[in-house]
Amino acid sequence: MAGLIGVHAATAGETEDAIAERLTKAVPGLRISEVRESEAPGLYEVESNNGDTIYTTKDGGYLLTGDLLQITESGIANVSERNRADQRKKQMAAFGDKGLISFPADGEEKAEIAVFTDIDCPYCRKMHDEVPELNRYGITVHYYGFPRSGPNTASFNKYVSVWCNEDQQGAMDDAKAGKRVEGASCDNPVREQYNLGGQVGVTGTPAIVLEDGNMVRGYVPAKQLAEGLGLL
Repeated sequence: MAGLIGVHAATAGETEDAIAERLTKAVPGLRISEVRESEAPGLYEVESNNGDTIYTTKDGGYLLTGDLLQITESGIANVSERNRADQRKKQMAAFGDKGLISFPADGEEKAEIAVFTDIDCPYCRKMHDEVPELNRYGITVHYYGFPRSGPNTASFNKYVSVWCNEDQQGAMDDAKAGKRVEGASCDNPVREQYNLGGQVGVTGTPAIVLEDGNMVRGYVPAKQLAEGLGLL
C-alpha cells in the first residue's frame, strides 16, 4: 500500500514550480528534478534526482509514495513503471554509445539490449556464456560497466583493465570465465557508465535495458529473452 505523508496545505492555483518549492521545504533532503501533472486526475508527479517518483495533491496537502496503478480492460497497468521506462529511454539516448563493449548480432540485427554488468557477478557470467546464442537470435549485446562494489575497488579496476585492453571482447570473455586479465589503465568511461546505471535505477546485475526503456532485472535465459522480444 502507498504511504501517506501530511504536509502543510497549499494555496489554490499553485503552479508546478510552487509545488516543488513547497515540498522541498516540507521534506528535508528531498531533491526535486521535475513536477508534472499525472494522468490520474487531481494528482501531480514529483520526480526526484535519484529517480524516485512521489505523488502530491494539487494543493500540496498530501504526498503519496509508491507506484500508481491503473485499472484497464486488460488488467492492472503500472503507470509509474511505464513513466520510468520513458525516462530511462531518454537517459540512455542522451548518454549515447560512449565506450560500450559490444557483441554484435550474427547477420541481420533484430534487437539491441543494454546490459549493465559486473565481471565478478555469477549470474552476469552465466548470461555472458549465452551471448553467442543471443547473437544468433539477431540480438546485439551492449555492455555498460556496473561493478557493484563501486569505484576504486578490485572489481571496478578489473572492468577498467578489460576496457583498456586492445581486444576488449576477448578480454571480457577471459574475465567472465574467471581467467586473469592483465591489469591496465587508461582514460575510460567506466565511472560514467556506473553513474548512469544509478540514474536509470540499476540496483543489481545483470540489469537489461530494452530499447523501449523497460528494464529486466537479473539473469534471463537467452531463449526466454528472445521470446520476450518477439523474435521466436
